[in-house]
Amino acid sequence: MATTTAHATRTILERFPAGAPRGSWPAEEYAAAQRAQGTNAQVVMDLPSDQFLVVTDTTTQ
Repeated sequence: MATTTAHATRTILERFPAGAPRGSWPAEEYAAAQRAQGTNAQVVMDLPSDQFLVVTDTTTQ
Protein backbone atom coordinates (compact mmCIF):
# COMPACT_ATOMS: atom_id res chain seq x y z
CA MET A 1 0.00 0.00 0.00
CA ALA A 2 1.46 3.35 -1.08
CA THR A 3 1.27 6.37 1.17
CA THR A 4 1.26 9.89 -0.22
CA THR A 5 1.98 12.83 2.01
CA ALA A 6 1.27 16.35 0.78
CA HIS A 7 2.82 19.39 2.42
CA ALA A 8 1.45 22.88 1.92
CA THR A 9 4.09 25.55 1.50
CA ARG A 10 3.69 29.24 0.91
CA THR A 11 5.30 31.05 -1.96
CA ILE A 12 5.89 34.78 -1.53
CA LEU A 13 4.74 36.60 -4.66
CA GLU A 14 5.53 40.15 -3.54
CA ARG A 15 6.51 42.21 -0.45
CA PHE A 16 5.14 45.62 0.55
CA PRO A 17 6.30 47.89 3.39
CA ALA A 18 3.76 48.29 6.18
CA GLY A 19 4.10 52.10 6.14
CA ALA A 20 1.90 52.80 3.10
CA PRO A 21 0.01 56.11 3.15
CA ARG A 22 -3.38 56.10 4.84
CA GLY A 23 -6.08 54.77 2.52
CA SER A 24 -3.52 53.00 0.31
CA TRP A 25 -3.60 49.20 0.26
CA PRO A 26 -0.99 48.13 -2.33
CA ALA A 27 -0.66 44.59 -0.98
CA GLU A 28 -4.44 44.03 -1.07
CA GLU A 29 -4.66 45.51 -4.57
CA TYR A 30 -1.83 43.28 -5.81
CA ALA A 31 -3.43 40.19 -4.23
CA ALA A 32 -6.79 41.05 -5.82
CA ALA A 33 -5.12 41.36 -9.23
CA GLN A 34 -3.47 37.97 -8.73
CA ARG A 35 -6.82 36.39 -7.76
CA ALA A 36 -8.41 37.91 -10.89
CA GLN A 37 -5.76 36.02 -12.89
CA GLY A 38 -6.57 32.74 -11.13
CA THR A 39 -3.88 32.67 -8.45
CA ASN A 40 -5.12 32.00 -4.92
CA ALA A 41 -3.25 34.94 -3.33
CA GLN A 42 -3.68 36.28 0.17
CA VAL A 43 -2.02 38.96 2.28
CA VAL A 44 -0.22 38.14 5.52
CA MET A 45 1.75 40.35 7.88
CA ASP A 46 5.38 39.50 8.57
CA LEU A 47 5.95 41.17 11.93
CA PRO A 48 9.76 40.75 12.15
CA SER A 49 10.28 42.56 8.82
CA ASP A 50 7.28 44.93 9.24
CA GLN A 51 6.06 44.01 5.75
CA PHE A 52 2.89 42.75 4.17
CA LEU A 53 3.52 39.62 2.10
CA VAL A 54 1.33 38.47 -0.76
CA VAL A 55 1.51 34.69 -0.67
CA THR A 56 0.00 31.71 -2.41
CA ASP A 57 -0.29 28.15 -1.10
CA THR A 58 1.49 25.55 -3.18
CA THR A 59 1.07 21.85 -2.59
CA THR A 60 4.17 19.71 -2.89
CA GLN A 61 4.51 15.96 -2.61
